[in-house]
Amino acid sequence: MGKIVFYENKNFQGRSYECMGDCSDMHSHLSRCQSCRVESGCFMVYDRPNFMGNQYFMRRGEYSDYMNMFGWNDCIRSCRMIPMHRGQFRMRIYERENFGGQMMELMDDCDSIMDRYRMSDCQSCNVMDGHWLMYEQPHFRGRMMYMRPGEYRSFREMGMNNMRFMSMRRITDMM
Repeated sequence: MGKIVFYENKNFQGRSYECMGDCSDMHSHLSRCQSCRVESGCFMVYDRPNFMGNQYFMRRGEYSDYMNMFGWNDCIRSCRMIPMHRGQFRMRIYERENFGGQMMELMDDCDSIMDRYRMSDCQSCNVMDGHWLMYEQPHFRGRMMYMRPGEYRSFREMGMNNMRFMSMRRITDMM
């Protein structure tokens, strides 16, 4: 079970809200959130309600001024707890939407789909096992997106219009 504590102001000041699961709208608990402390587990935080907008992965630790750290202009508006997966990891990535074009199956981290598979783009995927982070740049850099088990037929239709995923990482307790 995970636990994250959100604070209205930087440096863990002001009112706080403890969360042990998903929260689709932080505004119902705090008018703003400018720092947080992850006491256990891993979470994705979002700058818009309903798990939308920019997202960032948080693991156990203190984030006294995450807005500067992430380069965000806005504060956390929603969060999702990431369940820890034990077992194998498997994801198929596809060059085109609707599982078209070249397909590659990943079972471990990939720091560059271009270097490893000669793929210049990834527009859909099928996560069969585990939870993954996909990054817009090689070497796990840039904006990221959390992928849990399921079929993702079109990243463009998911609101990721200008994003190309170039590296993928498994979410493990050893990350």
